[in-house]
Amino acid sequence: MKTTAKGDRASLTPDLCVIGAGSAGLSVASIAASLGASVVLVERHRMGGECLNVGCVPSKALLAAAHRAHEIRRSEPFGVGAGEPAIDPAKVRDHVRNAVAAIAPMDSAERYRAMGVHVIEGEARFTGTGTAMAGGQIIQARRFVIAIGSRPAIPPIPGLDQVPYLTNDTLFDLGETPEHLVVIGGGAVGVEMAQAYRRLGSAVTILEAGERILAKEDPEMAAVVERALRAEGVAIRAGRGVEQVAPGPEGRFAVDLEGGERIEGSHLLVAAGRQPVFDGLDLEAAGIETDKSGIVVGRSLKTSNRRVFAIGDCVGGAGAGARFTHAANHQAGLVIRCALFGLPVRYGSAPVPRVLYTDPEFAAVGLSEEEARARHGAFRILRWSFADTDRARAERATTGHVKAIVTRRGRILGCSIVGARAGELIVPWVLALNKGLKVSDLAGLVYPYPTFSEVTKGAAVEFLRPSAQNPWLRRLMGLVRRLG
Repeated sequence: MKTTAKGDRASLTPDLCVIGAGSAGLSVASIAASLGASVVLVERHRMGGECLNVGCVPSKALLAAAHRAHEIRRSEPFGVGAGEPAIDPAKVRDHVRNAVAAIAPMDSAERYRAMGVHVIEGEARFTGTGTAMAGGQIIQARRFVIAIGSRPAIPPIPGLDQVPYLTNDTLFDLGETPEHLVVIGGGAVGVEMAQAYRRLGSAVTILEAGERILAKEDPEMAAVVERALRAEGVAIRAGRGVEQVAPGPEGRFAVDLEGGERIEGSHLLVAAGRQPVFDGLDLEAAGIETDKSGIVVGRSLKTSNRRVFAIGDCVGGAGAGARFTHAANHQAGLVIRCALFGLPVRYGSAPVPRVLYTDPEFAAVGLSEEEARARHGAFRILRWSFADTDRARAERATTGHVKAIVTRRGRILGCSIVGARAGELIVPWVLALNKGLKVSDLAGLVYPYPTFSEVTKGAAVEFLRPSAQNPWLRRLMGLVRRLG
């Protein structure tokens, strides 16, 4: 990378300038540097972004602690007496922090500088269609990649600004067990955290304005998760919006719902989604279009400025949708191909799975039943219950089932799984979709016994079952029988 003088300021001219050091930006920077490209990486806040600091890592660490508590409570049927677990909320918080701290060096500025990446810890601002400023330096990159992420969306609820509330940006600093946690939002974050805190000893209520929680998922599969939450004591109020929030004594509050119900709580978690943040970037100076969903990109992940790409949570337009870390990493690989090698790419052509880390877990890839009905005239639904799998029975993890959507010829359109280890069990279905395999290919695999993976075999073999009723097949067996 060249450094040139422009007036009295230094000017950097890298192959790539990556703005944002969350999962998406770090992936671009590390891949590009490993290929020998010159890279400038700009981060104004914390290396690792949301995923490391306030998202994926701390939330899964908290869920792991909650899972341990739940397993102690349910150990009696295994012949192991334990009773009610003793929960130390400060130590739970320390566990979460330790998980983040253990991973942080992998995302640190020092590590990326050791890779040869020029890291600037400061705020970036576009000054033209091909230039930006950061850390007092002018950056004239051949290509820019915006990966600035998002922040919690705060709904315009009357009175919300009058009470203290938590978001995922602040939740993991909590060193106490809420007496009654009220969660606004029945999406993935709200549902995961509701179950976690219920298992850690809090009373929990989920408020969802839509008709049901997990509204974007298959109703059949979401209902399994909802039943599990209710069975553990999570209260759910769906189909009624929040009219207002009112402060109460000693830091408490009350939430008034449509229809007149009032719910009082000690802690309020707002989990109403996320929104992209463009503060200070001056995208207009670079000719970059935005809308309410984020930075507008096409399938190539290019913005309206052909020299600038956008990936991750800040993306809108044709690139919006799957706002997951693994989706952002996939986008990073596509940007490298296009920005460094000039190869055509098309985001959305590869199946991107999604996972909800509740207990039971939920995972899905490809089309849902509703989407398949809209796009395909005829298809089959294959189901297999965890209760029909020996390993699940041995571990008393029989809740849930596999639901696969296939054409009559066996081409896989989509699959969803709710049950133990669904996030792992979805992977062969992702591979099958990506490689155009048929469900008979999955049925023909040899699965180790006894493992949870046999739920995939069970669902796949269901596709072959009607063939056993073929009269010609039965005549053939009869002929072979007569021949001895």
